[in-house]
Amino acid sequence: MAPCVYMPETIKDPIDRVWGLCRRGCRQQGRQPWPVSSSVCVFCEIMRPRRDRCGKDKYSCSASKWAFLKGQRCSKLLGAPAGLPVPSDGHLGREERSSSGAQKRAIARHEVREIEQRHTVDGPRQDVTLDEEDDVVIIYNRVPKTASTSFTNIAYDLCAKNKYHVLHINTTKNNPVMSLQDQVRFVKNVTSWKEMKPGFYHGHISYLDFAKFGVKKKPIYINVIRDPIERLVSYYYFLRFGDDYRPGLRRRKQGDKKTFDECVAAGGSDCAPEKLWLQIPFFCGHSSECWNVGSRWALEQAKYNLINEYFLVGVTEELEDFIMLLEAALPRFFRGATELYRTGKKSHLRKTTEKKLPTKETIAKLQQSEIWKMENEFYEFALEQFQFVRAHAVREKDGELYILAQNFFYEKIYPKSN
Repeated sequence: MAPCVYMPETIKDPIDRVWGLCRRGCRQQGRQPWPVSSSVCVFCEIMRPRRDRCGKDKYSCSASKWAFLKGQRCSKLLGAPAGLPVPSDGHLGREERSSSGAQKRAIARHEVREIEQRHTVDGPRQDVTLDEEDDVVIIYNRVPKTASTSFTNIAYDLCAKNKYHVLHINTTKNNPVMSLQDQVRFVKNVTSWKEMKPGFYHGHISYLDFAKFGVKKKPIYINVIRDPIERLVSYYYFLRFGDDYRPGLRRRKQGDKKTFDECVAAGGSDCAPEKLWLQIPFFCGHSSECWNVGSRWALEQAKYNLINEYFLVGVTEELEDFIMLLEAALPRFFRGATELYRTGKKSHLRKTTEKKLPTKETIAKLQQSEIWKMENEFYEFALEQFQFVRAHAVREKDGELYILAQNFFYEKIYPKSN
């Protein structure tokens, strides 16, 4: 039987009341109370929370080393009270372990409720009136292995200073296509969650047309793409060796020492031309034809969306210029981004480990594929558009690029004011 944990709708109750509700909630469901996760505040029936280590407003959740903060959130303790039993994975059955995904989603929903409660602490939720400058949402539907983490970390570094929110869109198994019902939920969240505006949403999802859901004010889409073969090579080694961002994380293909050249020579599935088909469907969207490998219609739709639905699309090879243009055009979000990228400690930068460049023979073999020709056509199209935008926004002097000042003004204004 799955473990039982009770998450109260409000976390402002006295700890005794919360603990009592927890126990009763488990018993009413006929379940065996047991600790579920170290990130859940209240556990059922381990033991009564101790108050001797956390101070007036904090209550230890015993063995898990997490604290219950009245009216706030969970906070990890430096140590748990001595002598408390620490449950291990061995205490949990197969069903309990398999429910970790559901538990994480429950925790995420609890965190969302907590954020909303902090905005309504003094009474019922009221409609929030936003200034036009703050009623803005940016969606970065990032393509894997295009320097997306490096760029996103710049947004995280700036969000507190520039006063906006950053939210990661985490889809199950990184599936870029949402179900119809999730599309509706996502559009509703993005457009009506005023407490999270101005907001910067990022995740590995394909383009979603908000207009088809009757939305009047659509979000601003941005993205970055990369040379298709370079992107595939980077992804190939990333699955085997990871990167310097989270070096200890075990990757799906860890242990496979075969190089990309050897994979192509052997006709392996991880380096097949079909694996190149990713940037086009990400820009094409949620139509079935977008994910039909080699579809000419998908290519043309991706081009159309890039021109008509995206504010700016950069390329990995010229990421600094992309950041510079965003700072000039959207300073509400990106003020200070260029300087951070140029002179910061570059903690936001991420590099794939053990990556080996493919030989000319390997590249030539991939370039014979019609799929590569289409993905490369889209990349060249995006690159040309980006360079066109840049050429009309900057000037070069002594090897440096400078953003142009405002180059238009108003005149002949009628009727004349007295």
